[in-house]
Amino acid sequence: MPHARPRNQSPIPEVTWDSGLKEMNETWKGAIACLGVAVFFVMTIGIIYWQVVDQPNKNWILRGSISGLIWERRSHSLVLQTLREEKTLVEINVGNFPDMEQPFVKNLCWLNKTEFCYTWDAMADLEISLQPGPSAGTECYRINWTPLHCKITLKDCFSMTNVSWYGGASIRAQRWPLNNVNTKSQPFVISNLTKNPTGYGSVLEKYFLGSTGVTVTVAPDIPLSLSVESNRHFCLESPSSIAMVPLQYMVCISQNITAAHQEVGSQLSEQERRLPNTDILGLPIWRHYKAADSAAKMERGLRSFFNRLKRHHLGEGLIALNEHSTILLSNVDHMRFPMALRHTRGLSLIKPLKFSITLSPYTSINSQLFLSSLQEGKENYWLSLQSKFDSHPTPLLTKWKGQFSVRLNVTNDAARNWYMDRVSLLWQRLGAQYVTFEGAEGNTFAEQAVQPPRELEGDKYIGIFALMAATLGNSTIISAITRSNHLPLFIQMTPLQSDWSYAGLKGIIPSVLHYSLLGYNFFIPDAVGGTLANEFLTEEELYIRWLQLVTFLPVMSFSTPPWVCCDDWVLIAPITEQGRVQRDIYLPGEGHKWMDTNTAQVFDGGTLIRNYSVSLVEVPVFVKAS
Repeated sequence: MPHARPRNQSPIPEVTWDSGLKEMNETWKGAIACLGVAVFFVMTIGIIYWQVVDQPNKNWILRGSISGLIWERRSHSLVLQTLREEKTLVEINVGNFPDMEQPFVKNLCWLNKTEFCYTWDAMADLEISLQPGPSAGTECYRINWTPLHCKITLKDCFSMTNVSWYGGASIRAQRWPLNNVNTKSQPFVISNLTKNPTGYGSVLEKYFLGSTGVTVTVAPDIPLSLSVESNRHFCLESPSSIAMVPLQYMVCISQNITAAHQEVGSQLSEQERRLPNTDILGLPIWRHYKAADSAAKMERGLRSFFNRLKRHHLGEGLIALNEHSTILLSNVDHMRFPMALRHTRGLSLIKPLKFSITLSPYTSINSQLFLSSLQEGKENYWLSLQSKFDSHPTPLLTKWKGQFSVRLNVTNDAARNWYMDRVSLLWQRLGAQYVTFEGAEGNTFAEQAVQPPRELEGDKYIGIFALMAATLGNSTIISAITRSNHLPLFIQMTPLQSDWSYAGLKGIIPSVLHYSLLGYNFFIPDAVGGTLANEFLTEEELYIRWLQLVTFLPVMSFSTPPWVCCDDWVLIAPITEQGRVQRDIYLPGEGHKWMDTNTAQVFDGGTLIRNYSVSLVEVPVFVKAS
């Protein structure tokens, strides 16, 4: 049986490969992990670098066909630029929120190329939509901020860098353009400038026009505050309240400022425009505000005033009576308007002159009219507060011309009809050519820190009152107005100071430009020399310069008669009848010499020049020759 030799063992030791592989795997895993950490670190650094250093400061968020909207991250601004030239038209600083870095604004409505949506730090939603303009050369962007919590203030500021701005509201010291104005943030409503001299004045529209061809139009029925910082910006601001009021406005761009105003500004009122009675144009207005305590004294004063006008050959014109004089002339106690009316025997004395009367929606609490309304259960004819203890309203007390008064409730149909019936009756019986309404400005509720009813928020009282005034026809003058340039009304401009400042003489031209821009072309400037001081002006130079300026305006009015200020130095004799090229001129002051400033001809004083030639382009002005 063969012997089986044992097998020789290999001289090479056996190797356990599993342990080596495990050691190799652990090494590679460590290397890969380190590499991953390094890559992640590099990516993080890259992202941070891109966000902070390398990312462009601007990114387009919405584009139209001729313009686009850019987010400028460093200045927190929305910038509207043209696409072709990349010319900046307007820069809107988003000033609502704390200073924070917004590296990239992501459009949450990216599927719709004409909309942009973004939620701003969980405080407000921003929606911007591209809107078609009124013509092919105009594009509009509707911007809507909606607060997500109570007590959030929304505020957008429009830069004045390389842009001149016009429009908005009149102010006591009017400037043109808006860049030269400084006003604190306050409700953008018409104020009574007697009570609030730094407020906004008698003509206001939520419309702003920029010299780059851009317009800003704010939603009409949303509460708004406005502030202006001279040569920096003007800011639109929503009130901070529990109501979470949005901020909504439309920005439109056109080829130039003229096109922008014609296409957007002309649409402030979409209703057909009606013209007022233009008989007043070319006639001087003589304001007869002399105090009197009886109808008899008023009649004697009017007779004396009219005779003085005749002696100075100024018999043509319109005598304007204030509210107190109006009531006295109707032979009714001032506090009882208009309970009993009669023809005034003295009216025949002033028949050669046309005249206007003045009324307001206020009534003294001491008047029989007010007391009778309480006895008849007509408390709701006046602006009132609802009582917490019974169903009867409590009339809201205010002050008007120094007397505690109540104000007509223009939201009550019965009260409106009652008031207008009495106005019509008074107007008819006195035979006046025009009626002036004052006292529409100001919000009685807001002035007393009382929340107004919804139908009387902001300037809604003025809008309703203007519609009421227009029902009388086209011979009506009103002292404050908004959103009503289609109505056939003349606007009485804001009273001015008797000085050379922008609150006086220097403010006339800016005011005229402002009224005209907003569509209120039929206006009556304040009287020569200003009426804010409620006294005669005796500074001759100021009076003459004022007179020279208003000669070129539609209407010229006087509260200081020429014989009070400058009888010894000047008389003016314009043509006031159609087709005439001659008129009689009386030169006072026997022994003096008068020179026609147009022709340099000299005439003797104390004489009447018959049929003096006056061409269509001339206004005869005579000054005393030295």
